[in-house]
Amino acid sequence: MGYKQFTIRDKNGWDAYISRTYTHDVFHSWHYHSLNKEGEQLLFVYEQEHLFIALPLIKRKIENSPFFDMTSVYGYGGPVSNVDLLTVPADIIVIFKQAFTNFMRYENAICIFSRLHPFLNQDHVLESIGGLKSNGTTLFMDLSIPIEDQRNKYEKRLSRQIRKMREKGYLIKDNNSPDDVKCFIDMYYKNMDRVNASPNYYFDEKYFSDIINMEGYENKLVLIYDGTELICGAVLLLSENIIRNHLSATSPDYLKESPSKLLTDEISMIGRRLGKKIFHLGGGVGGKEDSLFEFKRYFSDLQITDRIWCYINDYGAYNTLVSKSLWQPEPESGYFPLYRRPAHKAEAVTPIIDTTII
Repeated sequence: MGYKQFTIRDKNGWDAYISRTYTHDVFHSWHYHSLNKEGEQLLFVYEQEHLFIALPLIKRKIENSPFFDMTSVYGYGGPVSNVDLLTVPADIIVIFKQAFTNFMRYENAICIFSRLHPFLNQDHVLESIGGLKSNGTTLFMDLSIPIEDQRNKYEKRLSRQIRKMREKGYLIKDNNSPDDVKCFIDMYYKNMDRVNASPNYYFDEKYFSDIINMEGYENKLVLIYDGTELICGAVLLLSENIIRNHLSATSPDYLKESPSKLLTDEISMIGRRLGKKIFHLGGGVGGKEDSLFEFKRYFSDLQITDRIWCYINDYGAYNTLVSKSLWQPEPESGYFPLYRRPAHKAEAVTPIIDTTII
């Protein structure tokens, strides 16, 4: 059987394939990739008869070298298809691997890093290529059960705290004016200052506007007010079946109150009203079971394996770049690709920030 492989760089061609997938997330859209400024957005497509596998990526230039590498957008990427990936036949996976490695050589790309989508069975088509790694576990709520059944699973103190906050009569809004958006952005920046965030997380005002108003999706900005004072809020990303807290912030004056607990409970209700099946809470920083992970586990103990994909297509070029890197990073550090590891001064800054600020 013959097959085709090609790379799409235009919005219309990209959206045409993503719209035909069995299932996908907002992270796979052309619009979401267009917000990334690290490199060129492209969609690799393998197609055979009536089946296709599409892989959205960002292609980045490697400084002081003739090479490139590939990465996924901030969020959960990886391949999608017009069939459930778990049903892709083994013989097609073999040819997909060949097509993908040819694509990497053609694009002069030596490796790829992608954070995979935990609910799309992507490991089935990637495990034969290599580079799959566990990144701990990620937590989620099952929105198909009644809200009271969900709340009965909350940690007991958490349930009491949420009830008390609701009794205070905080105003919860998801129909926001431009002034509301600007207030949220200001609060978000203060949160990033507080946690000593990387510059990569200081998104500009246009980014927030673009992501909230993304064409074809129901993304929302949800804000909580104490009277006229903004105390907490979050940008929500919504796909066909999943709702997520993508970027959130809490007023420094209300950290002890922890209104993010009320916000999380409210997001579960929004997801139910919109017919979503899963509220993806995420995991800890860097896949660790840290205080952030424990906070999320107060809401749900449902877990699924979180995976990343760290595949090297050209070991010779990769090892040469690692050997020439300024700081000679240790292979056991877990950072990938190693030649992009930040310098020592930057290591004091959190490299990955989970978007639920508590």
